[in-house]
Amino acid sequence: MENIKELFDNLRSQCENEVIEFKEAKRNFDKGDLRKYFSALSNEANLRGLDFGWLVFGVEDKTHAVVGTSFALGKENLEQLKNKVAQNLTERITFRDIHEVIEDGKRVLIFKIPAAPRGLPVAYNGQCYGRQGESLVSLDPSKYDEIRNQRLYLDWSAGVIPEATLEDLDEKAMEKARDRFKRYILIMQRMWTSGTIGHFSKE
Repeated sequence: MENIKELFDNLRSQCENEVIEFKEAKRNFDKGDLRKYFSALSNEANLRGLDFGWLVFGVEDKTHAVVGTSFALGKENLEQLKNKVAQNLTERITFRDIHEVIEDGKRVLIFKIPAAPRGLPVAYNGQCYGRQGESLVSLDPSKYDEIRNQRLYLDWSAGVIPEATLEDLDEKAMEKARDRFKRYILIMQRMWTSGTIGHFSKE
């Protein structure tokens, strides 16, 4: 379980960037703009290999002073907000969590925004959004293509770990791999002998 106070202190200590946005939103905030920021932070989190982006209400964006917010007061309103925001967003994606934290007697909301799924940019009303620094913009075509060209599943076996050495290899795993390879060769030889597959090339 997340330590919400620790999470807030960590976010507040950072500058506003492509995956962290601070808004005063003292009383209200336009739902359409909220969906645009969702789209932007979700897409940028994907591009940076992060699991989540963050939107924080009740904090001044330049000084990070806590001003408090009365937006969507009450747990029922926060739960309804999750459903409302999902409308007109790709695959009806919505906030993973909405955390409330009281700082200096003032209410702050922390929106936990999941990264866009691999290969699927998040759009609001058909428009994908992104960030240029701390600015909300239409998603750059190159960023759009980068997300669209992602494979659905990562092939972990094709990855390269530069700092790895032979000492990192697990002996039991290596024995199992050798045994599987030997079995594969035996099966291929039998198939070749029986004529199930063509003769191997001598080259």
